[in-house]
Amino acid sequence: MQPIRTRSVLRTPVRVFAVQLHATGCSLRETKEILRILGVERSHQAFWQWVHRLADSGHTPPEAKPKRVAVDETAVKINGEWSWLYAAIDIETKLILDVELFGRHGTDPAAAFLHRLSEKHDLSDTVFLVDGYGHQTALSRLGLSGLLDYVERNLIEKWFHILKMRVERFHNSWVGSHGSVHGWIIQFAQYYDF
Repeated sequence: MQPIRTRSVLRTPVRVFAVQLHATGCSLRETKEILRILGVERSHQAFWQWVHRLADSGHTPPEAKPKRVAVDETAVKINGEWSWLYAAIDIETKLILDVELFGRHGTDPAAAFLHRLSEKHDLSDTVFLVDGYGHQTALSRLGLSGLLDYVERNLIEKWFHILKMRVERFHNSWVGSHGSVHGWIIQFAQYYDF
């Protein structure tokens, strides 16, 4: 089997392993050191390129026709300013169905997020588990079904906790563009799903 070429970076087992190490919480320097112990000598820049270019290629998103989906948002700091990360998780498969960053939170961003989610997945028979009336209003606007739920929707809270633990290992706040943060979160969600 030949390696897959993606944006001038080959998807080899060593490079995929490096991306996976980094996604699980190792810094680039820790990843470099682990691979050095295994006999792979590369520059810090090479590891940086592998992680950013290879991770960008991602995986094909899973097809989903979820029955119960937990939706929520959490505050994240980007360049010292607050943004809100919206996410949805399929309760049955535990797959992250989508993530999106917004400059504010409330009914309008919730409706925009749910609309985008409905474009990606068949939500005709889906019941959304939410924790607030802003989400219920957004669901009503879009003709989607939802319930207030504070138990099953804990899956999305757990995912936010895992994400924040991963980020806080390196920073209190992201530094970079909104787009680069969003890209990293998408990569993290793909890693989590696969």
